[in-house]
Amino acid sequence: MDGGNQTLQVTQFLFLGFSGMPRGQPFFFLLFLAIYLITLVANSMIFILIQLDSRLHSPMYYFLSHLSCLDICYSSVTVPKILVNLLRQQPTISYNDCMAQMFFLMTCAGSECVMLAVMAYDRYAAICEPLHYSQLMSKEVQVPLATASWIWGLLDSAIHTALATDLVFCGANQIHHIFCDVPPLLKIACSDTYVNEMALHTASVFVGLSPFLLVVISYVYILSTILKIRSSTGRRKTFSTCAAHLITVIVYFGMANLNYNRPSVGYSLGVDTLVSTLYCIITPMLNPLIYSLRNKEVKGALQKLLRIQEKEDASPGKQ
Repeated sequence: MDGGNQTLQVTQFLFLGFSGMPRGQPFFFLLFLAIYLITLVANSMIFILIQLDSRLHSPMYYFLSHLSCLDICYSSVTVPKILVNLLRQQPTISYNDCMAQMFFLMTCAGSECVMLAVMAYDRYAAICEPLHYSQLMSKEVQVPLATASWIWGLLDSAIHTALATDLVFCGANQIHHIFCDVPPLLKIACSDTYVNEMALHTASVFVGLSPFLLVVISYVYILSTILKIRSSTGRRKTFSTCAAHLITVIVYFGMANLNYNRPSVGYSLGVDTLVSTLYCIITPMLNPLIYSLRNKEVKGALQKLLRIQEKEDASPGKQ
């Protein structure tokens, strides 16, 4: 029997991520539902504010609107299926749905890595090259950079998914995870996974490490420029313009590294589940909260929108 026929024997996968906590599943359902709703509302709010408020029509917020879209997609790829499975006795996913979930998950992950690097370059241009900022971040530059971020993630994901469809599972269908991703699938495959593992390591360099290094280089120049500012108030004000992005970078790349580059042995299923939850579910919720709490312009736009809404509700026509 050839590898293709063996693979077809596995028509669905069984998730074991919450198998050791059957009594806690109602709690996890409510927790994940709350996180998902906060993620949708917070990221949608950021996106809408950027579209409505002219003060936010700048390159930094243009990229932030793309980041919000990515986080909505990121969370929507995994959480709805997790919620459904938490209500079922058998937390399963079909083979085709598993491949689709992995494809869109890795697309969002790769795109977000590059988008954060693009946002770091934007902060570098604004702080280190203020006289040339309008040229360095013109519309002709913004749109291709944002588009390239999405395409980069899409191509990376397409490679991993194509390789995953060639894996042979020999009837093994129990995934030690809560959603479909490359590492847990490689663990249960009975065919040679060398090419898949090499592709994963290569992607960690070009899709993960390279954008991170670009971020680091950008912030080395940014901090060098900030330290040259004589006024402490000026230094603090300048640094505050990139503080939210820096926090987001640290959280995202830290969690990504923990999720994909930690040793394959010595970790329990509970630890795997926790790390994956932090990386793919909590992070998309934190990003808009970080930007809304750390950014005066975003808070100002929200307050302005709320004041307008209050005036409309209090107008005679609404009485």
